Amino acid sequence: MKKTITESDFTAAFHNMGRGDQFSYSGLKALFGYLEEMEEGTGEELELDVIALCCDFAEYDTAIEAASEYSWKPDEDEDDEENEAQALKWLNDRTTVITFDGGIIIQQF
Repeated sequence: MKKTITESDFTAAFHNMGRGDQFSYSGLKALFGYLEEMEEGTGEELELDVIALCCDFAEYDTAIEAASEYSWKPDEDEDDEENEAQALKWLNDRTTVITFDGGIIIQQF
């Protein structure tokens, strides 16, 4: 038996599982959109597993912050904007990256 999950159901599931602080509201919306696109692209339905998503994905304010968690170092000769672009490129070369207004979500690796 399957149930179609709406964006509202998706965000509520995180709060109901006590994981409401794992992602921002905007981050959850971006993650939901990514997962929907993945379903459409593959033709396979996904099962909502809040705990697995919390283990697989992490939200950061910036690409610099995310990349730094994986030992990437910003270039001291570059400005923040250039370092952000370089960090984003570095992450995209290594994992799934979901950008949204206000942050970034990466698939942890």
